[in-house]
Amino acid sequence: MKYDVISADSHVDLIWLPPDLFTENASAAFKDRMPYVTDGPRGKEWVTKNGSTFGLMNGMGSGGRQYVPGQIHRSDRMAAEGIYEDGKKGIRRMTDPELRLKDQDRDGVQAEVLYGILGATIRLKDNEAAGEMLRIYNEWLADFCATHPDRYAGLACIPNHDVDAATGEIERVARRRVARGLEISRRHDMAPLWDPWWNPVWDAVAATGLPLHFHTIGGGNRRDTSQLDPKTQLAARAAGITSFQMYMADVLLSMIFCGVLERHPGFKVVIGEAGIGWIPYVLNRMDAEWEDQFKELDLKMPPSEYWRRQCYATYQTDPVGIKLVEEIGNGNIMWASDFPHPDGIWPDSQAYIERELGHLPADTRKKIVCENAAKLYRFVN
Repeated sequence: MKYDVISADSHVDLIWLPPDLFTENASAAFKDRMPYVTDGPRGKEWVTKNGSTFGLMNGMGSGGRQYVPGQIHRSDRMAAEGIYEDGKKGIRRMTDPELRLKDQDRDGVQAEVLYGILGATIRLKDNEAAGEMLRIYNEWLADFCATHPDRYAGLACIPNHDVDAATGEIERVARRRVARGLEISRRHDMAPLWDPWWNPVWDAVAATGLPLHFHTIGGGNRRDTSQLDPKTQLAARAAGITSFQMYMADVLLSMIFCGVLERHPGFKVVIGEAGIGWIPYVLNRMDAEWEDQFKELDLKMPPSEYWRRQCYATYQTDPVGIKLVEEIGNGNIMWASDFPHPDGIWPDSQAYIERELGHLPADTRKKIVCENAAKLYRFVN
């Protein structure tokens, strides 16, 4: 395979998985606690018997929203390619490996890094069953990626609520030797990443040699806005959606200051869909504060050096960040399409790449759109 463009952040969402995946593959103790598809007031929906909801089957985005024409421009572009209509017919283009390849060929993308079922564990409201759900998903993902290992690099989803469950799943997927990375989905009630609670998990990750991923989500405690007037609700949503990538600074700060990258110099961290324009400011702030008052931390070099040695960020469109490539480091940036999410840029990736990166030197451009991901995820020309 000749690689010119690799998406370092694409998605497999729960709502596009086979409807009976979890109930058919769960052990007897968990079968009645797994997500399944049933008829709802808006059509077929993913639910659980304890009242959890995951969205419409084959719906829009990770939350399975209903596609409404004219509401989101990028969704309209995707709808024009028939994705949502096919979904209503039961044609799962996202999770049929052959159909997905056709969509990537249409976008000029030769390979994808596949992030997993974002937010599903917290929606499940059942930590014990969450471990079983992730095991089933990871097995499905391994089989999916094995159909075309030159095109798909899957990230195994790791439990975030229990150290033993996390380390056990890390070791299990590592033994299978299919996953190209590990992903810990963030949730608002989990232990902070600087907490020593995570140390056994970091040690287990380091032992695999696989890169560890955190994908962007909203930050802070989410207030209930349902009783507010519609305009205020819209303002709150706009504030959250506009700022969500910048909450990834907490991941970067925590992983560096807690010393895990110092203890494990081969440990790689990827912050997915993070954007990049904010990173130089945060690197500067880390170095300044470390120099000023935190030299007693177990760091042997300035915090920004750990970023350059061991960290990456993905973005899909960030014209401001591209102006700062030299500050960020062209070896630490990976482009992505975010397919099939409505804030992604499929099927117009080539136009975005040309518009935002066309002025850069060819070698820098190649690193960002292909070579950095090819090296990290072992896509070999």
